[in-house]
Amino acid sequence: MVNRVSSHNRTLAIRFLPRKPSPYVLTLYIISLFAFSIFVFLFYTRSILEEDERKPLLFGELQSEQIPEEKLWDSPFGYGLHPCVKPTSKYKVAQGSEHYITVRSNGGLNQMRTGISDMVAVARIMNATLVIPQLDKRSFWQDSSTFSDIFDELHFIEALKGDIRVVKELPKKLETIPRARKHFTSWSGMGYYEERTQLWKEYQVVHVAKSDSRLANNDLPLDMQRLRCRALYHALRFSPPIESLGKKLVERLRARGGRYIALHLRYEKDMLSFTGCTYGLTDAESEELRIMRETTNHWKVKVINSTEQRIGGFCPLTPKEVGIFLRALGYPQSTLIYIAAGEIYGGNTHLSELTSSFPNIAFKETLATQEELEAFNNHATQNAALDYIISVESDVFVPSYSGNMARAVEGHRRYLGHRKTITPDRKGLVEVFDKLETGELKEGSALSFLVRQMHENR
Repeated sequence: MVNRVSSHNRTLAIRFLPRKPSPYVLTLYIISLFAFSIFVFLFYTRSILEEDERKPLLFGELQSEQIPEEKLWDSPFGYGLHPCVKPTSKYKVAQGSEHYITVRSNGGLNQMRTGISDMVAVARIMNATLVIPQLDKRSFWQDSSTFSDIFDELHFIEALKGDIRVVKELPKKLETIPRARKHFTSWSGMGYYEERTQLWKEYQVVHVAKSDSRLANNDLPLDMQRLRCRALYHALRFSPPIESLGKKLVERLRARGGRYIALHLRYEKDMLSFTGCTYGLTDAESEELRIMRETTNHWKVKVINSTEQRIGGFCPLTPKEVGIFLRALGYPQSTLIYIAAGEIYGGNTHLSELTSSFPNIAFKETLATQEELEAFNNHATQNAALDYIISVESDVFVPSYSGNMARAVEGHRRYLGHRKTITPDRKGLVEVFDKLETGELKEGSALSFLVRQMHENR
């Protein structure tokens, strides 16, 4: 029995003893292992290269990166939104009133436009007749233009006839009677103005000293919001001479380059002085701006830390920074850029920092003849209206600073169908520009990636 078991175990041991591999099998095994190693190496090398292409370079060299045309120019998706300004079924047609509101519209063009649209709504709330507003002739711009010089007066009256009664002037019999002079509280709601109707018990005429920001933006009835939009985007049409020349200049831009960017370059002397932004300026220029701020009485803040302003994102981009920004977004050197602005501070000295990168630059003065512009000389508000038309009609609008003009144009472009507007993240860009200045970053794929990512949803 023992011998039988022992014999069985020996048989199993012999059966499972490892066989010595033949040279042929060994060679085949080594070749297979080597081939597999090459496959793994190539696979992971390709993956690493593809991953590196997707990652931004830390120190990119200047190189051209082709951005799809539609990415540069096409309008953003509008999510099915469209203008909705028609009155609701509850809205009643204006019956007219023997109570009158007179207004002095203050500020620049777009401050006046939004203020007038607010006063249209206020007149509706207070059941008053609106007298054509008087425009600000005492502001920084010293513009003597009247309402009819800038806006189509007859169209304004006709367009609002179902909303409020509008007249060119007070009836003669009311010109000399006492009137209530009011500074309505800023950002007031509908209830505030409903209470102001008590003024009609003592006065037939109410004079409003300022029109800007008189009405709250939110918590107003739907019909009041729609009325403001009708007034702003439909009733306040520019005067025929402005509309005509504005459209001609747009056509000339199209003929010259097809697509164009409207750049609202806020680099005028008054803007830099008011904001206290002196980055990139000489000591003499900085001192000139400081003196201007000190001697302008209605500017309340006199001492401003320029560095803090810039770091906080409160300064307009310089011409040089705008050039870097547009290059990083992928716009080619041949891009046609219309500059919507007044006189650039420092003239060609500072402007050349933009034109060296984008030489295809246009101004009103290069598009229109001297004869065409003659009627607009010394009328800053009318010139601003031309810039407004060209900016609204542009393929891409880029404001270097988020002031009244920038917000008004962006809003109008959204109203017309979400036309492409790129608002620079000035605070974020300061960090990028400073890294360029110190050499931590170079223009190229790394910069482009950072800037495009920063503005993906702006």
